[in-house]
Amino acid sequence: MSLFITSLNSGSNGNCYYIGNDTEAVLIDAGLSCRETEKRMKRLGLSLANVKAIFVSHEHADHITGIPGISKKYRLPVYITAPTFQSSGIPIEKHLIESFQAEQAITIGGLTITAFPKFHDASDPHSFVVSGNGVNIGIFTDIGLVCRNLVRHFKKCHAAFLEANYCEDMLSKGNYPYFLKQRISSDHGHLSNVQALDLFVKHRSKQLTHLILAHLSKNNNVPQLVDRLFTEKAGPTRIVVASRYNETEVYEIISSGTTRVIRRQANTHTQLTLF
Repeated sequence: MSLFITSLNSGSNGNCYYIGNDTEAVLIDAGLSCRETEKRMKRLGLSLANVKAIFVSHEHADHITGIPGISKKYRLPVYITAPTFQSSGIPIEKHLIESFQAEQAITIGGLTITAFPKFHDASDPHSFVVSGNGVNIGIFTDIGLVCRNLVRHFKKCHAAFLEANYCEDMLSKGNYPYFLKQRISSDHGHLSNVQALDLFVKHRSKQLTHLILAHLSKNNNVPQLVDRLFTEKAGPTRIVVASRYNETEVYEIISSGTTRVIRRQANTHTQLTLF
């Protein structure tokens, strides 16, 4: 009883997360071109033919760029709220547009996808939990504030993609203009390393086998720093730092609390060398 997960890319240059079982999968966001998404999935032994839907967290370009091409080529429904669709301006064939409501589970084959609102500077942003085969996978990025809903869903997860966007000290001392620093660190911006680590330490469950740290800032964070901070507190949970340049391995997350890597990248360098 398991699900398979990978980050195809994670960062301000594009975000796309794959969660599936043996026969079907969904993408959470699609910020890479159709061709690049196909290329990375092929390297992992995955096929877009198994993907049954795309779910959209919010309208920012790094989460939606690939949606028109992927949806059109593979005839995939796109689950997106009306405010997000209106703000995005992306061309999707009308019959492929599907809506969703917060906390209302959507069943796609053997997968159940549940959305809940998050704090971010977008029109109607949501996070997701994808469940199947007794396994819960959280996708928690682009969040400015750790709210009760996030804590409640994080506690259920066997694995999670969690934003650790910036180092507070690096952001404060960096050369970003003041308004951008304020935007990033606000309650509608992004999670810092400290905020993400606090959520992990205080609210992880015993069944959390993998924490994939996502959406790291290129200018205000360092992968090695994030890896060290979380590994020191990880215990039995495996820490993975997702890359903004390449896909992670595919991880099989098993409901019993065990896990295994089923496919490695052709590039054998560790993820920390990909930034």
